[in-house]
Amino acid sequence: MKHRRSDFPEGFLFGTATSSYQIEGHAQGGAGRTHWDDFAATPGNVVRAENGARACDHYNRYAEDLDLVAAAGFDCYRFSTSWARVMPDGRSVNPEGLDFYDRLTDAMLERGIKPCVTLYHWELPSALADQGGWRNRDIADWFAEYTSVIMGRIGDRMYSVATINEPWCVAWLSHFEGHHAPGLRDIRATARAMHHVLLAHGRATQVMRDMGLSNLGAVFNFEWATPADDSAAAAEAAALHDGYYNRWFLGGVFKGAYPENVLEGLGPHLPANWQDDFPVIQTPVDWCGLNYYTRKVIAPNDGAWPGLHGVEGPLPKTFMDWEIYPDGLYQFLTRTARDYTADLPLIVTENGMASADVIHAGRIDDPQRITYVEAHLDAVQRALAEGVPVQGYFIWSLMDNYEWALGYEKRFGLVHVDFDTLVRTPKASYHALAAALKA
Repeated sequence: MKHRRSDFPEGFLFGTATSSYQIEGHAQGGAGRTHWDDFAATPGNVVRAENGARACDHYNRYAEDLDLVAAAGFDCYRFSTSWARVMPDGRSVNPEGLDFYDRLTDAMLERGIKPCVTLYHWELPSALADQGGWRNRDIADWFAEYTSVIMGRIGDRMYSVATINEPWCVAWLSHFEGHHAPGLRDIRATARAMHHVLLAHGRATQVMRDMGLSNLGAVFNFEWATPADDSAAAAEAAALHDGYYNRWFLGGVFKGAYPENVLEGLGPHLPANWQDDFPVIQTPVDWCGLNYYTRKVIAPNDGAWPGLHGVEGPLPKTFMDWEIYPDGLYQFLTRTARDYTADLPLIVTENGMASADVIHAGRIDDPQRITYVEAHLDAVQRALAEGVPVQGYFIWSLMDNYEWALGYEKRFGLVHVDFDTLVRTPKASYHALAAALKA
């Protein structure tokens, strides 16, 4: 890898990331049922109906996995806590769940790893989904209660805390497109989830402020929208995609306003008096996290609102069929600082790619992943050179894991996992990064 730690500012943090349901093995430790268990059990939703019941068995193998984090020279480990493990029915506490995250936290600190927790990475307890889940305004208070419980146990040892990972996935992908749990295709449900996920973020941030916690952030996922041609209609469609994917969430948290072009479609379906919630949604954060992977080429169509669709672009693609577009990361870093966050620290909280990653003679050579990371680190350096306050970069993911509706097919890890034996094998990209971080 051409980059070295010394190429970045003093104190710039490098980390890797995972999420609870994708790696832990949810069918142990007293964890409750989640809407992902329900979604996966419904025919046609997930490849081979695979779920996170065993996953990578990180619940039992966390020490081995954290040894890999430390051996690579990463400063930080971004992990998530499972609401359904901590509170199986969403409201009552499971001591085994709290004990697990206690052990996990101490194990990070013992290895000199900074714990960077995310409180929610999509594993909503089924009991709360039964009550409307993200469509129900009460979820903001339920989430605040969960935040109080888990942070009351481990908050004193966290380096940083993020509330909800990728609110676009929680709300739009799951309630409008139906590709993630709960698998709805309902515009009214979408509008309410789009608002309530930000209200829950604000309530959780308030709770942690009251607890005296600091280094609190908001994490959003971003997808650059490129018009399919030079027409005004394509430009308008791309701006709308940018609106409901990117600007809705940034605007809510940092400006107390939603994009007008998105309100044309979602506004009639928002809950009553939704504007009154912005003081909570805008509860100040200490940093902003950007998850970035790809762009989408957008064309208009004659369908119902939003009246657009993605078309195949010309750039090289990953195993997810996502275009590789490093310029998008640079563009989002610069635009976010310019239009939303000013001098607030920005952190690239996820960036990475899936590839086939086949073992040959005990090795996994993945030069395409090394090239991908290099190109996106170049984008970070371009932003830094222009004064954008980027303070960290996290690679998704530490290891191959449960890739949601795509089951165990798509491998994002720096470490290969044999899902039959659960043997971990570091890939060439892992070794290249370790050399770069230690150089």
